[in-house]
Amino acid sequence: MNSLLTPKRITVNGLAFNVLVEGEGPDVLLVHGFPDSHDVWRKQIPALVAAGYRVIAPDTRGCGDSEIAPGVSDYGLGILVSDLAGILDALGIDKVRLVGHDWGAAIGWAFCMRHPQRVDRYAALSVGHLTAYARGSLVQKLKAWYVLMFQLPGLAEWVIRAWNWRFLRAFTGFAEEWPGWRRRAERPGRLTAGLNYYRANRSLVLGRRLPDVPVPVMGVFSTGDRFLDERQMMDSARYVRGPWRYERIEGVCHWLQLEAPERVNALLLDFFR
Repeated sequence: MNSLLTPKRITVNGLAFNVLVEGEGPDVLLVHGFPDSHDVWRKQIPALVAAGYRVIAPDTRGCGDSEIAPGVSDYGLGILVSDLAGILDALGIDKVRLVGHDWGAAIGWAFCMRHPQRVDRYAALSVGHLTAYARGSLVQKLKAWYVLMFQLPGLAEWVIRAWNWRFLRAFTGFAEEWPGWRRRAERPGRLTAGLNYYRANRSLVLGRRLPDVPVPVMGVFSTGDRFLDERQMMDSARYVRGPWRYERIEGVCHWLQLEAPERVNALLLDFFR
């Protein structure tokens, strides 16, 4: 479907963002993670549009066809939140139903903290509240070993590219997306931009208490996730002051919206209603 659509170019914070806007009705903002682009939502967009929603799906800074910011500090969480707010402002949107996955979920949690009046409800896929993640179990710490490796400029890029990108393929373990990930990562500056999300936000793993979220939240976790422990999502209930709902999808990998789209779509549509 996406191949037939022409994304908009929206300039925010000095960068041109690639933003897919499709459908008519209440607005749904979809925020992707690493190493994805807005294309990771290709199995959700038709279902949401058919259900009467307008979908806004940006490539976040440095990803997909959005422009790359030059420095590590340009990828701090506050700036990433500001990008989303700016995109909504440019489209004249006051309030959205928000969905985030992976880094997009982290940005989504922070957006709910800073702009709760702009979020009707929030669906967090895979990544829980940032305090729950930072204070996660030993299992979570072990699963997040790669975060330390990604802190090493130059060396991390070399390891990921080495032996015909073997690390990236083995690390992600999801063959369906491998060709697209490699195609995007090979473009100049794109791999480093993606790693800068981790480098600019090291403080998120220190366990500092961040604000509670006052909006309704649905956390969705897939039991085959190799990067995240289920407890960090379940414990997010402690940091949500609005209604909390938890859903588990059995036997599905980290990219649950691609491996189990019918289940994810049904959950989103039910939650949004």
